[in-house]
Amino acid sequence: MKKERHALIMKAVAEENIATQEQLRQYLLTHGTNATQATVSRDIKDLRLTKTKRQGQNCYQAAEELIGDANRRRQRAMFASVVQTVDSAGHTVCLLCSAGMAQGVAAALDAMRPEGVIGSLAGDDTIFLLCRSEAFALQVQEEIQQYAAKLDD
Repeated sequence: MKKERHALIMKAVAEENIATQEQLRQYLLTHGTNATQATVSRDIKDLRLTKTKRQGQNCYQAAEELIGDANRRRQRAMFASVVQTVDSAGHTVCLLCSAGMAQGVAAALDAMRPEGVIGSLAGDDTIFLLCRSEAFALQVQEEIQQYAAKLDD
């Protein structure tokens, strides 16, 4: 019972803006699980849920999501400081990076798995991404340019 309730709570905080324990209790109730406020409070502690601002209100969020958000912010900051230019020709996207940084950026791009990218090749300061089509190359170029744009937030 506890395992199923925890799974339902994790689903709730991922899909809904749950701001209070009572909202969480009501969500559980509408999904067939009756829980007291004390049980919900213990579950929040057990699952290490924290509150974070989402769409203008403080909502519960799983700690893993916060870690993921922090990692994405660090990754974007790294891209913004390291990627100097992004261009494409035919099926290929070319990124010029700071000296010695291309392999790290390529590894990050490989982990992101951009749609339409077949593979990457990195040297010291240059990365080539082979795309399935010219259209994918242009799409990937634009996505990387936006991702590597200087962050203002």
